Amino acid sequence: MPISGGCHCGAVRFQAQAATAPEVLDCNCTICAKSGYLHLIVPHADFELLSGADHLTSYRFNSGAAEHLFCDMCGVKSFYQPRSHPEAWSINLRCLDAGHGLAPRICAFDGLNWEAAKASLKDEA
Repeated sequence: MPISGGCHCGAVRFQAQAATAPEVLDCNCTICAKSGYLHLIVPHADFELLSGADHLTSYRFNSGAAEHLFCDMCGVKSFYQPRSHPEAWSINLRCLDAGHGLAPRICAFDGLNWEAAKASLKDEA
C-alpha cells in the first residue's frame, strides 16, 4: 500500500510502498533507543525521496556501514540506510503521515548485540 511521510519541518518528504501489516523493528541500540526509532524496512525500489535531498546530512559511527540521514533544519531522521538491510531503506514508522493505514507488528531487535540479532532477521527486502 502507498505510504508517505517526512521530517518534522517538512523539508524532507518521501513516499513508499509497504505491506499492510508489516513487521517493524524496535531496536535497543544506542542511537535507536535514544531517538525512539521504529524500523519499517522498505526495498530501495519501493521508496522515492520527493524533496529535501539538499537538506540531508549524514552521520556514521561504529562500523560506518549504516548511513544515518538527518534533516539539517529540524534534526529528524525520517529514513536512513541501515547496516542490517543494505538493499533497503529503514523508514521511521513515527515519521509517516497521520492516517497511513498500516497495522504494524512491532518486534524487538537486540541492536546492542547486533551480530547475533542480525542472524535472526528474516530476509524481507
